[in-house]
Amino acid sequence: MHFDLIDLRLYLHTLDTGNITAGAARSHLSLAAASARIRAMEAALGIECLERGRRGVTPTAAGKALARHARLLLQQAEHLQQDLAEYAKGIKGQVRLLCNTTALSEYLPELLAQFLREHPNLDIDLQELPSLRITQALRQGTADLGIISDAVDTHGLQTLPFRDDPLVLIMPLNHPLTAQPASFIDSLQHDYVGLATHSALAVYLEEQALHAGFRLQTRIRADGFDGLIRMVAGGAGLGIVPQAALERWPAERRFKTQPLNEDWACRTLLLAARSFEQLPAYARALLDALARPLRKNP
Repeated sequence: MHFDLIDLRLYLHTLDTGNITAGAARSHLSLAAASARIRAMEAALGIECLERGRRGVTPTAAGKALARHARLLLQQAEHLQQDLAEYAKGIKGQVRLLCNTTALSEYLPELLAQFLREHPNLDIDLQELPSLRITQALRQGTADLGIISDAVDTHGLQTLPFRDDPLVLIMPLNHPLTAQPASFIDSLQHDYVGLATHSALAVYLEEQALHAGFRLQTRIRADGFDGLIRMVAGGAGLGIVPQAALERWPAERRFKTQPLNEDWACRTLLLAARSFEQLPAYARALLDALARPLRKNP
């Protein structure tokens, strides 16, 4: 098989964009050169990988298999480069870490700051996503590590416990639900203060409401937990936040709290990867740093 990493990267760019022209542009190749490379790759494999139509290209069954292996090969090539970079003075490595809202805002800032101080030649590509999308990215090999809720399917991944992450309902002091214990479904009859629409926790809560046959009635959205809690305290509506966010709040509170007893709300956060053993050295260093507090305080 006579093709190289440039061919594989071109092929994936073509699939991602849906046509060879855009794939060529993303790969910094001319259309003629890109078409010739893809034709030569198909000839070397002895199969057609792309179905060509007026609206672009789609992968054949063999093309889908090629895409899976191409992603793995490119990831391994990147890992090789990053591992060898440890021996090359001045070259920096990068870890791609995906996490949910609570991990990003409550647990990671201090941990990651300490890690970056201790590893001056490493950078972290940090992104917030819903747990389901994180598991998909890990399986596809497009991220090194993830921090996810244990509520999602982790088949095909290795996991370690990271933190307990129970969710709590918070209410204004004079809200009708403060008179008696209320379930999540009970709360859906009332207005909410939500997080920004791109927040992983906002997406998660809206999914739980839809599963129960309701929609969250969100009056206003806040950029973070502090703003959300202050709006609830001011009477704007109900809110749901992780217990960790409340632990940072002053002892004198102008709102009521109630644990949510639904299984999906009694969460544990997990460290996840496709294989901890096969992580490149720089990603293993981050894994050790994130797991270190657990080992000291089981």
